Amino acid sequence: MNAGKPFWEKPLASLDRGEWEALCDGCGRCCTHKLEDDETGEIYPTNVACRLLDRRNGQCTDYVNRKKHVADCVVLDRKTLHSLDWLPETCAYRLRAAGEPLPEWHYLVSGSRDTVHEAGQSTRGWTVSEDDAGDLEWHVVERAL
Repeated sequence: MNAGKPFWEKPLASLDRGEWEALCDGCGRCCTHKLEDDETGEIYPTNVACRLLDRRNGQCTDYVNRKKHVADCVVLDRKTLHSLDWLPETCAYRLRAAGEPLPEWHYLVSGSRDTVHEAGQSTRGWTVSEDDAGDLEWHVVERAL
């Protein structure tokens, strides 16, 4: 039934590890800090990125060992996906879990890793490293998650 479809159009449950990893668009937005209001549970995005994020390319600089450096780094997998309400609305994992197609700027659709940046969907140009940021409260931004 799924034969002939590109892997990114197949159900997430059918993807192998390589296909799962390749689904990431490289936006880096999941690696920005968010603040949660203790009373309302509302989540606020910031422009502060994890120290391991290459903010220009939207990729972790030590992906394999990230949990050693950032203890609370969330491993995105089939088990955790549905509990992560702070994932960007354009996240390929989130979209595919909902049966939605990938956006035109996703590199698997466009054929270029640059289109995520050209479309303004990545961390390029508007984020700072947590090493330089200071208090997160001063870095809340008006951007969609």
